[in-house]
Amino acid sequence: MKRSLWLPLMVAAAVIAVVLVRATADRDAPQSEKAKHIASLVDQAAGLIQEQGRAAAFAEFRKKGTMWFTGDIYIFADDMAGNVLLNPPSPQNEGKNAIDQKDANGKLLQRAMVELLKEKEAGWVDYMWPKPGQTNPSRKWSYVRRVNLDGVSGLVGAGFYPE
Repeated sequence: MKRSLWLPLMVAAAVIAVVLVRATADRDAPQSEKAKHIASLVDQAAGLIQEQGRAAAFAEFRKKGTMWFTGDIYIFADDMAGNVLLNPPSPQNEGKNAIDQKDANGKLLQRAMVELLKEKEAGWVDYMWPKPGQTNPSRKWSYVRRVNLDGVSGLVGAGFYPE
């Protein structure tokens, strides 16, 4: 093969690989009614943040027994550096940086969310996480959306266990 063809072929192969990885990730995203509910909830949460501002919206998201925080479903928010801004079931984690937090398989879940939102406005990330009150990890899906948090670039999301 001529050297002049090598670089364009390598670039084309890299582009195809990226497209296939993205297509696989989109194909693997959950399609259940619960997944649709979570995505809608996150989209509504992003809208509330934009309409009312971070403080007012976060106050609503903290209320147990509401659409925002019921059972094991809740709205969370982080900035793009991985700082936890809102975590209603674990408020002790707010203010901490979770960018290097790993799931049970070693996946950097916060980084995965941030990286996804560098390329897209919203999407799904899966990881292994214990259900509330349990120690064994289960597959969990979180839907995250890029959002402006009173001038700070961040994300808002919610997750669910598909089993």
